[in-house]
Amino acid sequence: MNYEKGYVYSLMDKGGPTDVREPYFKEAVDEMMRARVLCAKANAKMPDAPSHIEDLEELFGRKLDDVRILTPFICDFGNRVKFGTNVFINHSAILSASGGIEFEDGVSVAPGVRIATINHDFNERHTKYTYGKVTIKKNAWIGMNVTICPGVTIGAYAVVAAGAVVTKDVPDYAVVGGCPAKVIKMQNPDEQKE
Repeated sequence: MNYEKGYVYSLMDKGGPTDVREPYFKEAVDEMMRARVLCAKANAKMPDAPSHIEDLEELFGRKLDDVRILTPFICDFGNRVKFGTNVFINHSAILSASGGIEFEDGVSVAPGVRIATINHDFNERHTKYTYGKVTIKKNAWIGMNVTICPGVTIGAYAVVAAGAVVTKDVPDYAVVGGCPAKVIKMQNPDEQKE
């Protein structure tokens, strides 16, 4: 069977499943290799060498003059990540992005954050995958060593405490922490500064 270009991504956008044995999955494999090579190039350069930004710009297909990403950095699907303005991603982040990740304006990500948008099928875990887009809304702050699971939305101005494992959506202005993450308190929206 012939598949149109982008068919694998339409399946990912619907949550899957995809099957690695099908010919359409080659497009995903090619993107994973392209992303791994560009991340390896960026990570192999000195942190003060501006040329590592060019590798990341190629990875994401956009200028990064309004986004700051520190290396080392890993992302397996650069074509599935969207950035707003003034986004900061600190070092040692791992983005497993096949299901899609969106960082809205002003998002801050601390070191060691892991974001997953893919999962294995429970019964056919070696061949089939399911997906869930992760959205991190305006001015959210993600603490050190946080893990965000597939399909989660982090609300605007939310704070995720260090080490949290986020398995469910986080409301706007919430402070969450723990494993699994739970609401610790709500912030006052009137106290937030742009």
